[in-house]
Amino acid sequence: MDSSLDLIRAKISELEEKLANLRIAEREIVKLDKPQAPKAKALPKETIVSEVTASAEPAGQQTMVSAITSTLDKHGPLSAAHIAEQIAATGKEVNNRAVSFSLQALKKRGLVKNTDGVWTLGKGRSKRSRA
Repeated sequence: MDSSLDLIRAKISELEEKLANLRIAEREIVKLDKPQAPKAKALPKETIVSEVTASAEPAGQQTMVSAITSTLDKHGPLSAAHIAEQIAATGKEVNNRAVSFSLQALKKRGLVKNTDGVWTLGKGRSKRSRA
């Protein structure tokens, strides 16, 4: 009876050793399968500056904002509908709603002001302050 019990114990220790080796192999495979963190590449200085400048205004409004400010600078005080007409005359696709939203954003930033439905450039952006 001792011999069969010894054989069973020997088989158990052999299986435990195989199990330990399989766990070690499993840990190694998990380490190899983990995606390596991508190495950060240094961006050129021009890219960094342009990203900071572009993020100063919300995406999609940059061209509208510049179009509105240049229109007001060129034509003086205008209503939102007239601003949209002037921008459309330059060949850009625009609608009154987009102009209205952009004007409100500019107003919050203090770049334009509205008096009785007429929009003008804020202080520091008018023709007189530049001359």
